[in-house]
Amino acid sequence: MHIVFIAILVLIILLAGLSFALSSFSMRIPRLSVEEVRKWLEDRIDISWYDKTNREDYTVKSNDGYDLHAQLIRNSLLTDKYVIISHGYTDNFMGSVKYAKIYLGLGFNVILYDLRGHGLNEPTYCTYSIRESRDLKEMIKDSRARYPECRVLGIHGESLGAATSIAVLKYKPDIDFVVSDCAFGEITPVMKGILGRFHLPGRLVSVASQFTKLRYGYFYRDMRPEDSLADNEIPILFIHGEADDLIAPSHSEKMKEMTKGYSEIFTVPGAGHAESVLTAPAEYEKRVEGFLCGIGIIR
Repeated sequence: MHIVFIAILVLIILLAGLSFALSSFSMRIPRLSVEEVRKWLEDRIDISWYDKTNREDYTVKSNDGYDLHAQLIRNSLLTDKYVIISHGYTDNFMGSVKYAKIYLGLGFNVILYDLRGHGLNEPTYCTYSIRESRDLKEMIKDSRARYPECRVLGIHGESLGAATSIAVLKYKPDIDFVVSDCAFGEITPVMKGILGRFHLPGRLVSVASQFTKLRYGYFYRDMRPEDSLADNEIPILFIHGEADDLIAPSHSEKMKEMTKGYSEIFTVPGAGHAESVLTAPAEYEKRVEGFLCGIGIIR
């Protein structure tokens, strides 16, 4: 009996240790520098045009006093259309530059910003769309106030930024459209999928969620952007790479069915996670333009 008891105790301690480690790992943000992201982009696409743009850096205070670094790229033509672009996990505002050129070409002023805990912001933990959506809500409010000539305001997000762009819809923000690129509808299956790669049991997520609630105030089950869609009427274009093995395309497909308002979905063959715009740049731009034409934002 002694041996059985000890074996069970060891398993419990091992489970608790792994779950605590998973909680810590999942909530931390391995921050990339602006220079690192820029170098990554320059190895793949031409962003030399970015240095020639008229840019303005500023900060926006979120609801809890946290400062968000933001940057306006002003269109060379006078326009009353704006878009806010939210980047992915570990990335920063520079990673959103790959989408900015599309919107500049479509006649928008472009607002880039660093998500909480990323880029030039103060370090903190990630809540996978909960605090991040509150920040985006403040970015939207600030943009409407800062740029009173703004007639059209849309949001575009990638990965975590896309999930945030979906989650903010529960606040009924004053926006005209959403483009969601490879968003997750809920974080739990994503985490279980990552554990599966390391041949670890998905049940660890449930225990880690308890630690996360105790340490950070949130369960993983609270991190569900898709819950914002039941009464949403803002048009959404969902984009997803068909070869995305981090966040499955089924997340976007499910959310398309869940939203109450108009929606479209564009899946990109051969594109992995957050690679759609790099895999099929011309088609990507065409689909964004077609979506905006279809809902009457541009002509």
